[in-house]
Amino acid sequence: MPTRPSAVVFAYHNVGARCLLTLLDGGVHIPLVVTHEDDPRENIWFQRVADIAHERGIPTITPEDVNAPEVVAKIAALEPDFFFSFYFRQMMKAPLLAVPPRGAFNMHGSLLPKYRGRVPVNWAVIHGETETGASLHEMVEKPDAGRLVDQQAVPILADDTAFDVFNKVTVAAEICLHRALPGLLAGTVAFQSQDLARGSYFGGRKPEDGRIDWRNPARSVHNLVRAVAPPYPGAFSDTELGRLTVLRTLPVDGPAAAGETVPALAVEEGRLTARCGDGRKLRLLAAQLDGSPLDAERFSALVSGKEHNSIRL
Repeated sequence: MPTRPSAVVFAYHNVGARCLLTLLDGGVHIPLVVTHEDDPRENIWFQRVADIAHERGIPTITPEDVNAPEVVAKIAALEPDFFFSFYFRQMMKAPLLAVPPRGAFNMHGSLLPKYRGRVPVNWAVIHGETETGASLHEMVEKPDAGRLVDQQAVPILADDTAFDVFNKVTVAAEICLHRALPGLLAGTVAFQSQDLARGSYFGGRKPEDGRIDWRNPARSVHNLVRAVAPPYPGAFSDTELGRLTVLRTLPVDGPAAAGETVPALAVEEGRLTARCGDGRKLRLLAAQLDGSPLDAERFSALVSGKEHNSIRL
């Protein structure tokens, strides 16, 4: 009986979990899963790859430096045919990438070459994209720059949050890998080189990057809010009443208010509404003030007696 192809899997997060299960379903032997220790400062809202490996009896390691010589030696001793990386957060260097004779492959959460680098789903939402997806590609030392194996697109609706889109991308990644795996195992894949000039590289994001500049157009503010909505830290601004955290918004239909370009927060028609720098407005569907829920009724009580019953943003 022929020996099953083997792969060491480097994986984390929901994409890692679903793609690990896809490899197992495809008959790949996995002697080791390399994953991460959970960061106690991070909201662990996603599926843990380590739990799946434990359920399936697959050994795991969580090295601080995946490129350390002793780690490379441990992995090389397993003589895997392939590497697969699914949302693994460390870059692999040349000695490690040279281990698998049949190649190392990564699943990236965008339609490469667009949005190479970190948190591609969040960046796509921030920039108002209407489409993104998952891309399976060869791993090289330069991030997300190797030849493409396959891609699967998904739509981004106008009011989708990054969480909504990430869930779509997780399914896209599973579909992409499931479709590509037979060709990879058979050695029949027709690789496609990337034109890196058609995309850009993006770095990671910090909670402070969620600060809202209300002078921006309403659509830009809306995109930021949905890009960092829960389970991400949320968009925020500091006001005279305290820290305003905006969790969900909806653009208000209609033309921009003529001459009204000073950003402000007020109650209009019984709803909490923010005017942005282009004179257009956003309805605040979910917001907090200093960590407590803020709705139209509470806001009205806080600004009672102020001019126009509003505050500047």
